[in-house]
Amino acid sequence: MKTTRFENSEDWLAARAGKITGTRLKDIVVKRGTGKKIGFYELIAERLFSPPDGEDPMERGTRLQDEALDAFCAETGKKVKRELAFWQREENENIAISPDAAIGKTEAVEVKCLSSARHLEAYLTQQVPDDYKYQTLQYFIVNDKLKTLHVVFYDPRVSVKPYFRLRIDEKDIREESTELLAYERETLREVDEIVKKLSGF
Repeated sequence: MKTTRFENSEDWLAARAGKITGTRLKDIVVKRGTGKKIGFYELIAERLFSPPDGEDPMERGTRLQDEALDAFCAETGKKVKRELAFWQREENENIAISPDAAIGKTEAVEVKCLSSARHLEAYLTQQVPDDYKYQTLQYFIVNDKLKTLHVVFYDPRVSVKPYFRLRIDEKDIREESTELLAYERETLREVDEIVKKLSGF
């Protein structure tokens, strides 16, 4: 066993980057037949790219959204409508989504400026990370006319692949979005009943 001692925490943190430590092991170990956990992608990101800068993820996403949409427009040749909007389902306005951009009524764009590890996970698996799956499905649940959602991933720190996109077509997720719509309707019905009961109506 090799022991290294440090004078300060900065050097200690730098030495841990890209290595499997005791605290990280839980984010690495997977059951047989399941996919990689986020720790696997963190190891790659730490070895290849600069460490996280501590910026709030929401603020970072807001700051980089226009750059990401510019990259999308340059790649696809599509023109997007950028506005602070809120979509609500026709028959129930409590079922809603805030789109990052729209292309007419049948296409939309969701921008993800995630951690470098999550960015790499999405790129290497070619799938939207589980944490954001329901968000992408909500677009189709809210907008019955939507045919395609472009999920744009953008992280300029990942110099080898700062931008890419995944395409989700309505026909491929129709069954799941239909089930989720029914679930949302039932949940909102229960919420309404409890609110009425508690407010005395």
